[in-house]
Amino acid sequence: MISGKVLSSDGETIDYANVYLKGTGYYATTNEKGLYHITAPEGEYTIVFSSVGFEKLELKVTIKAKDRTKLNVKLKPATQLAEVIVVGNTLSKVKNSAFNATAVDTKELVNTTKTLSEALSKAPGMKIRESGGVGSDMAVTMDGFSGKHVKVFIDGVPQEGVGSSFGINNIPVNFADRIEVYRGVVPVGFGSDAIGGVINIVTPKRQRQWFLDASYSYGSFNTHKTYVNFGQTLSNGLKYEINAFQNYSDNNYWIDAPVEDFATGGINKNKLEHVRRFNDTYHNEAIIAKIGFVNKPWADRLMAGFTYSHMYKEMQTGVRQEIVYGQKHRHGHSLIGALEYGKRSLFTKGLDVALTANYNRNATVNVDTASVKYNWRGETDRLNSPGEQSYQNSRANNNNWSATFTSNYRLNENHVFTVNDVFNSFNRSNDNLLAATVSSDEIGKVTSKNIVGLSYRYMPNTRFNFTAFGKQYHQYVSGPVAETSAQDTYVKSSRSVDALGYGAAGTWFMPMGFQMKASYEKAYRLPTIEEMFGDEDLEVGDMALKPESSHNVNLNLSYNATFGKNIIYVEAGFIYRDTRDYIQRNILALSGGKSAATYVNYGKVDTKGVSVSAHYNFSKWLSLGGNFSQMNVRDNMKTAMGSTVANVAYRERMPNQPYMFADSDISFYWHGLGAKRNVLTVTYDNQYTHKFCYYASNIGSNNNDYMVPDQFAHNVTVSYGINNGRYNLSFECRNFTNERLYDNFSLQKAGRAFYGKVRIYFGN
Repeated sequence: MISGKVLSSDGETIDYANVYLKGTGYYATTNEKGLYHITAPEGEYTIVFSSVGFEKLELKVTIKAKDRTKLNVKLKPATQLAEVIVVGNTLSKVKNSAFNATAVDTKELVNTTKTLSEALSKAPGMKIRESGGVGSDMAVTMDGFSGKHVKVFIDGVPQEGVGSSFGINNIPVNFADRIEVYRGVVPVGFGSDAIGGVINIVTPKRQRQWFLDASYSYGSFNTHKTYVNFGQTLSNGLKYEINAFQNYSDNNYWIDAPVEDFATGGINKNKLEHVRRFNDTYHNEAIIAKIGFVNKPWADRLMAGFTYSHMYKEMQTGVRQEIVYGQKHRHGHSLIGALEYGKRSLFTKGLDVALTANYNRNATVNVDTASVKYNWRGETDRLNSPGEQSYQNSRANNNNWSATFTSNYRLNENHVFTVNDVFNSFNRSNDNLLAATVSSDEIGKVTSKNIVGLSYRYMPNTRFNFTAFGKQYHQYVSGPVAETSAQDTYVKSSRSVDALGYGAAGTWFMPMGFQMKASYEKAYRLPTIEEMFGDEDLEVGDMALKPESSHNVNLNLSYNATFGKNIIYVEAGFIYRDTRDYIQRNILALSGGKSAATYVNYGKVDTKGVSVSAHYNFSKWLSLGGNFSQMNVRDNMKTAMGSTVANVAYRERMPNQPYMFADSDISFYWHGLGAKRNVLTVTYDNQYTHKFCYYASNIGSNNNDYMVPDQFAHNVTVSYGINNGRYNLSFECRNFTNERLYDNFSLQKAGRAFYGKVRIYFGN
């Protein structure tokens, strides 16, 4: 036998590397630790090591009978450079794939109070939009697509229907090892029906004997955040891990808003008052426990998990800031059971299998029973009937089942076949808690979807690889539909949809440090639970929504180079989307000056965009970089929906979409300050968003009431790590110039804020 470990030149393990004895049928692939072993007859051989993005290495070896030869190797990047820089100065494995993918490394951010969504904003083409402070509604904008167009996964498991406690704006950055971002064309391994792209949160999988990572932060607006992660891997393969976190904030920051005059019943939108939010407390708590076995003959990883989370959220505003609530709130909890299994070379060499299964029981209670209405001064006035938005005390009971299966088969070093299947089933029943006897809906809301994908990857050498794939989509929907315009009687209705998608992707590692990528996909996105069924409160669903379809094209060119202690990485990308039956979120006016959100299919939307990213590192002392994105998302309907009348917004920008934004950051590192293994880090970063229009630009561009203004936010972070990061102290100032910030029309975010954090880490 010959065995060993395959590493990159900077010491990172390389999994899925091909190792074989030249001219024979003896080969292996490395596991997640970079380990390999080959058993072959006694003799002299040439052993070959290869992996996409790295130079092939050939060495002479002698295998002796009844003996074990150990051989550890380091592979150089195919560009003959020291490392590939993506984000955070780390080697990204996804960068070597044929897909337009990058990885955000979270190691540089673990001493900050950032959430996963804030870390994501550093990736090219990404914009995170929140409606307020901690726990507020959040949407990801990726290359001009936002919200439901972008799918979120944790370790490859879809997160649709898991509850707001597990929104990426509520999960601390310490939870993830890295965040993978696939823009546009998506590998079949995710089984996704995304058009905009996929975000995959990868949690740490390192086999540590024991560890403890704990932190606490406190800051403005009475904000508290706690995170604890500990676990152990025993010599017999038994592994357990506990993750727990909580967020709390009063969110009582100051804003500028028009105030309703109860005497006249009017709102002067041209007169803004400086007022404090008062009904916006949010807190959530979550604990994730996992136990199982690793590195066993029958399983590389077999883990069972249990998750409990709780959420309480006061509702300060509706979908527009002029709407004020003083008592409206919601609360809920979620219970999740999970199972994951993975085995490399199952039954035969080269056949890798991964399986996950989840059940999620989620209950959310919406409470709106006040008999008074509020304005921004906190003044009250009697209501003619109870309910600030709509009189209710109702519980939505959500049940969500999901399962994923992925199988990869490697036929020698050049060919890989992948089969993936993702199944999801959801049902919701509503209980009316207002009556003395709890009553439930007679007709439940049910949907299920299944996506099957098949791909083939060809890797003739380390400088080129090509992937072709197909996807089969299926969705079933059932629920109540109103029989009359008064919506007083309902009947059960159901429908099914099927679609076939396909695509291809390729990458070429060119001379002189360049890499080119190109990909195309005919993609579909099935309507989500919220789009079809709403949230039983401020979001109104439509069961009749059709799937979106899109032709997606990505082109990408990158360059990386090392000159002594200087490392440079530059990337430029172009995207094109031709989308049909685009699902658009609109504001629906209700009686009494109230509003809600609704979803409609909007015929044709055309998207073209460019993004540029650049990063520079000097030794271990300096790091700086930035991203710029400009997206041209246009209405491509010549006539208005459902008529022959000319569409006045034809070729105008789609409303309520940021189309030009940028960010940059610079970090200085002082190693050895106070002691040899201590380091002081000072980071400045900023985010710029160009103004955009709430309605079609030719309708509202001359009316400031319809514009989200230019915004430029500045932040600074100072952290001090002691004894190689065992003890850490950090201080942050967010928005230190106290700018008025908006991610959504009229919904103002917090001004200047300060946060401090203490973190400890022990383990080996």
